[in-house]
Amino acid sequence: QVQLVESGGGLVQAGGSLRLSCAASGRTFSYSAMGWFRQAPGKEREGVSAINWAGRRTVYTDSVKGRFTISRDDTKNTMYLQMNSQRPDDTAVYYCAAGSYYSSTLKESSYAYWGQGTQLTVSS
Repeated sequence: QVQLVESGGGLVQAGGSLRLSCAASGRTFSYSAMGWFRQAPGKEREGVSAINWAGRRTVYTDSVKGRFTISRDDTKNTMYLQMNSQRPDDTAVYYCAAGSYYSSTLKESSYAYWGQGTQLTVSS
C-alpha cells in the first residue's frame, strides 16, 4: 500500500522560511509525479506545485512563484517544498500527493494518493 507522510509544518513569522517533507513508501515506482496542495480556512484546496520523476519538470501556482521551491530525492523517496518569504495567506494545511503521470496543470484529479496533511501557520 502506498503511503505519503508529510512533516515539517509549524508556526512561523511572516518573512520566514520552512521546509516541508513528504516521505513515500510502498509501490513508489508507480508514481512518477508528485505535488503539493494546500487548503486554507474557508477556502477550496488548491494546487501549489508539482514535479516529475526526475525532477526536470516543475510547475508552480502564481502566488508562490519565486518564493517556494519543489524538489525530490528519489533515492530517499522523499519530496520537499522549501517555502521562503512566507506570508500570512500561506497559512493552510499542506498535502502531498502522488500520481502516475506528470501534468503541467495542478489538478487534484491527476493524483491517486494523498498524505494526511501538515499545518502551516504564518503569523504577522
